Amino acid sequence: MNKVQAHSFFTDVDIDLFKAGKHYRLYEKLGAHLTEIDGKKGVYFAVWAPSAKVVSVVGDFNYWLEGEHALNVRWDGSGIWEGFIPDIDKGTKYKYKIHSSHNDIMTEKADPFAFYCETPPHTASVVWDTKHAWKDTKWMDNRQDKNGLDKPYSVYEVHLGSWRRAEGGRFLSYIELADQLVDYVKEMSFTHVEFMPIMEYPYDPSWGYQLVGYFAPTSRFGKPEDFMVLVDKLHQAGIGVILDWVPSHFPSDAHGLGFFDGTHLYEHPDIRKGYHPDWKSLIFNYGRNEVRSFLISNAIFWLDKYHIDGLRVDAVASMLYLDYSRNDGEWEPNIYGGRENLDTISFLKDMNEEVYRSFEGVQTIAEESTSFPMVSRPTYIGGLGFGMKWMMGWMHDTLEYFKKEAIYRRHHQNDLTFSMTYAFTENFMLPLSHDEVVYGKHSILGRMPGDEWQRFANLRLLYSFMFTHPGAKLLFMGSEFGQSAEWNFEQSLDWHLLEYDHHKGIKNTITALNKLYRKQPALYEKQFTAEGFEWINYGDNENSVISYIRKGNDPEENLIVVCNMTPVIREDYRIGIPVSGKLKEIFNSDATEFGGSGVTNKKLKVEAITWNGREFSAAMTLPPLGVIVFSVK
Repeated sequence: MNKVQAHSFFTDVDIDLFKAGKHYRLYEKLGAHLTEIDGKKGVYFAVWAPSAKVVSVVGDFNYWLEGEHALNVRWDGSGIWEGFIPDIDKGTKYKYKIHSSHNDIMTEKADPFAFYCETPPHTASVVWDTKHAWKDTKWMDNRQDKNGLDKPYSVYEVHLGSWRRAEGGRFLSYIELADQLVDYVKEMSFTHVEFMPIMEYPYDPSWGYQLVGYFAPTSRFGKPEDFMVLVDKLHQAGIGVILDWVPSHFPSDAHGLGFFDGTHLYEHPDIRKGYHPDWKSLIFNYGRNEVRSFLISNAIFWLDKYHIDGLRVDAVASMLYLDYSRNDGEWEPNIYGGRENLDTISFLKDMNEEVYRSFEGVQTIAEESTSFPMVSRPTYIGGLGFGMKWMMGWMHDTLEYFKKEAIYRRHHQNDLTFSMTYAFTENFMLPLSHDEVVYGKHSILGRMPGDEWQRFANLRLLYSFMFTHPGAKLLFMGSEFGQSAEWNFEQSLDWHLLEYDHHKGIKNTITALNKLYRKQPALYEKQFTAEGFEWINYGDNENSVISYIRKGNDPEENLIVVCNMTPVIREDYRIGIPVSGKLKEIFNSDATEFGGSGVTNKKLKVEAITWNGREFSAAMTLPPLGVIVFSVK
């Protein structure tokens, strides 16, 4: 006798939405849910496996024996198998044993909708019912009131396994991080943290980018509710939380989504669209409605259940192009003869529309490295609908410029200024991410030329240029204090470096820049529009000096920024000023508290001398390898 009772969480409307690719709350229906039927406590299971002829729940409650608890297939052709198993409880380990009608293949799979997973290398799903009494009401209300992009976004990118380790190299738990990480990020005055993928993943060297448990925070650091505590504490400290989200590909591990029911269920059946040659992984079938429902439900899940404030979507470029990392003959054009993946474009638009429809004040951010148009423009005008896009061109050109010795920079000033020709074609985030400090690229500090003093001065110069350039900011952990070595995911950051003044100075610089960015509306109110920026002089190649104006809504709060890209102190350097008044230095990257030489300016008088095409001007002293920010009063 079957020990599974017939029961369903699904309505006819649910099934219609699922089949149409429009069910965006599937986590409330599919998966394992603790419930009570006719006074009997147990678990309702539901799994999508349309090519199965038998689906059994196997686990520690039935000695992993197939057939003991066989689910019932729905009559409506949805391919969903479901049923209620009494007398099992929270903490039960389980998988689905699937006997396929396709070539009699047998698979044993983790639950795609599991809320909790065993700690790798173990692979079972765990029945769980996450409960947390949220204390972030003030943050969530404030987030809704300040919906939009006209606010500071200074993001600290974190890999939880290597930010800091406990004694003996043990991972810090979510609860420990809720103290240590929250205090640190608040001290540094970042506005957000971005976690590299925390969804369950089997292989540490993937850094989390090969996901298996899409609905489960990794158990490496604790339980799901412990991760909720971390998010809650960040919110209570006034810090937003962004998650890396990976809908671009998934690993072929035996317990994962690949070949789920003996067929290509989640992945595209055509190898030209379903296999990623770079990462040796599988690619979702974005044209299959049920897969779209799965992925969009996953995006919604984290915003809904975990109060997440934004999703940074990984590897969007690889999703958009049919010929990505493929040679001629290895890809097939779309119906119009182009190389764009039309199914992906449609999926991304649907995902973004649902996110912004359902949640006030959140953002989606695309890691997209090509010139694909209108990535961060609304879908109703033909865009993909993301809130922001990573500015990969700025990152590449700026790092190329900064690695050059100062004597050669005069020949490459265009590398530094070119970004302004396209800076407002998208809502850009300036990223100095984990990808820039691995695989022999050196740390950010390791790219800087010159002697020791110049290397640290160059780093302060780079960060100051970044924070005064239009756009949101992202900095990978360790870069904020000048980590010397490349990032190693297997060990803690080199916190001992903060015993040295140069590194302490970099940390002080980033803290000051974050505070400047938060305090000065001219740096964020119009950071995504051309109205927020004006060149004073971008053509002084001979001296390697650039100067510009940052503008907010109030002209009286506009800021003047001057960058000296050489170690030469320049006295009586004159720039054009748009109005009369006095210049007050409100930031100087050469300040002694940052490890600089202390070349600063007192209040400067704006004179009625025409310069740089402007009626007024002022002469100042430019510090070596330094950035000065002035207010005009």
